[in-house]
Amino acid sequence: MNSAYLHITMNKTIEGSRYTTIPEVDSTPLVADLTSEILSRKLDLQRFSMLYAGAQKNLGPAGVTVAIIRENWLEKASKKIPEIMRYETFAKNKSLYNTPPVHTIYLMNLVLKWVVKQGGVEQLEHQNSEKSGLIYDVIDASGGFYQGIIEVNDRSHMNITWRMANEGIERQFIEESEANGFEGLARYRSVGGLRASAYNAVSYEACQALADFMIDFARRNG
Repeated sequence: MNSAYLHITMNKTIEGSRYTTIPEVDSTPLVADLTSEILSRKLDLQRFSMLYAGAQKNLGPAGVTVAIIRENWLEKASKKIPEIMRYETFAKNKSLYNTPPVHTIYLMNLVLKWVVKQGGVEQLEHQNSEKSGLIYDVIDASGGFYQGIIEVNDRSHMNITWRMANEGIERQFIEESEANGFEGLARYRSVGGLRASAYNAVSYEACQALADFMIDFARRNG
């Protein structure tokens, strides 16, 4: 591959898919967006030349981005890029080239301490597999009432997506789910269907409650 770098998004929030393994790219530098998957599972970070993640999914509130970059890759960046837009500038100034979002960084530190208390990334990976599995099991056992969108081996543990027989029953599901306290299950209008996001902070009990609701809804409407 004769490219300056290869960029991938490890987890696709809209589709509900993910790379289950890191792609093999020979000597081509690999860059990854980990926004929706950082701290959710163990990854060999040595495989990347750069990775970055917005905080808003698993790290904390919106307003800060974490970037991890190989030092020898920083040196290759074009000097034509304005100084304030260079990663090298922030690396040399310990992320203090300009005023950082202090409160957001403080909250992110609290989240990182919470991750440690949970048992670290390895334990969160196990929890996320169990949480998403609750909902995928309902989809797969529904006899087609709920229809998984993504191939089983490519399914995301952060974003579970599915369709139903028609838009009418999907609208009914959304209305009843909201009445039962489940918000934001409708996917974007451009793609349709349903999506349940189960990021690190979402509890096992919340996923179990949704799975129970889905079973009851299918029983009443199947």
